[in-house]
Amino acid sequence: MDFAFDARTQELRARLSTFMEEYVYPAEPVAAEQRARLASPWDTPAVFAELKAEARRQGLWNLFFVDQHGVAARHGLPGQEHGAGLTNLQYAPLAEITGRSPHLAPMATNCAAPDTGNMELLAQFASEEQKKQWLEPLLAGEIRSAFAMTEPEVASSDATNVETRIERSARGDEYVVTGRKWYISGAMNPDCKVFIVMGKTDPDGADPRRQQSMILVPRDTPGVEVRRAMRVYGYEDHDHGGHAEVVFDGARVPAANLIGEEGSGFAIAQARLGPGRIHHCMRLIGMAERAIELMCRRAIGRTAFGKELAAQGVVQNWIADARVTVEQLRLLVLKTAWLMDTVGNRGAHTEIQAIKIATPRAVVRILDDAVQLHGAGGVSQDFPLAELWAAARTLRLADGPDEVHQRSLAHRELKRYR
Repeated sequence: MDFAFDARTQELRARLSTFMEEYVYPAEPVAAEQRARLASPWDTPAVFAELKAEARRQGLWNLFFVDQHGVAARHGLPGQEHGAGLTNLQYAPLAEITGRSPHLAPMATNCAAPDTGNMELLAQFASEEQKKQWLEPLLAGEIRSAFAMTEPEVASSDATNVETRIERSARGDEYVVTGRKWYISGAMNPDCKVFIVMGKTDPDGADPRRQQSMILVPRDTPGVEVRRAMRVYGYEDHDHGGHAEVVFDGARVPAANLIGEEGSGFAIAQARLGPGRIHHCMRLIGMAERAIELMCRRAIGRTAFGKELAAQGVVQNWIADARVTVEQLRLLVLKTAWLMDTVGNRGAHTEIQAIKIATPRAVVRILDDAVQLHGAGGVSQDFPLAELWAAARTLRLADGPDEVHQRSLAHRELKRYR
């Protein structure tokens, strides 16, 4: 087996690592300082535009996107909007690097969730008119978007539970959207211009997986209210665009805004979430690597009870265990990426679930040890560890909680013996 990255991946890794060192890490405190002076905490600090311009200049833009459907070429978009054309295996180590600064680097390179999943969804399932109106500006980084599935009144880990209604109007030329969503990532950012909403067009249908549909709802549609920001362990995730509660109160949109056909919403959601899960795991490994770096620097820079922290056995155990864990996770993620490239997302289903179970859980432990090593500093705003921990812990829920993936994976494993 060949574990080496190919020449293009190596070259992009080197360029992206330099971009992180020279632009992204120095921008972290600048973004915080600028945000404190903004009229609204949801406005975007000016340094983000500078980072995006530099990323585009260096060709580090839309690294996740593969234009399999000829969208960019068909619509005459500039070269970088075509995406880098990378395989999942090539993109994995790049997403890991951006995961070291998960609130800035993915945004700077136009590789941030939920926009990445939404762009892939639109490229695969949207009509030409929908792509022209929404996909093109997303690929150009001119707007943001949100994916509205989770609801507060039902167990949204079972997507067939969603209660939001998408009803055809009497004349048939519109759909009326009614429901309440929450933890809709990115929706607090004023640049978020469109919601991809999952709701039921056929709530009484015999097949619970054919009851749902997806529809595009522009933010400025009458009846759409971005009600409040939901906190995540006390954080509002301003750089990411927050996580909003959104109410759709009889919001009317043209029938042409339906994505695909009625009843295809569940299948579209599954197609979107598979790549999203591996992207999260890729970035999580970068978060763990940054935690290890911070642990090592702290351990050799602090003294307690007459000797360097690095000489304490428990600290050595934390660092060693973290390194072993990261190497294991990386191999599993790379195997999953390779399978997605070679046999497709469906063929890699078990591995996608395995990484989604294993990676957040293990990275939370690494970050927890890093916090412990930093003492009071670890839970402060002076280090990124507390915020990284909150993000990693949340990913044990996002895109399906651990237990749902465990249930499905166990079912597939047991099926071999029935």
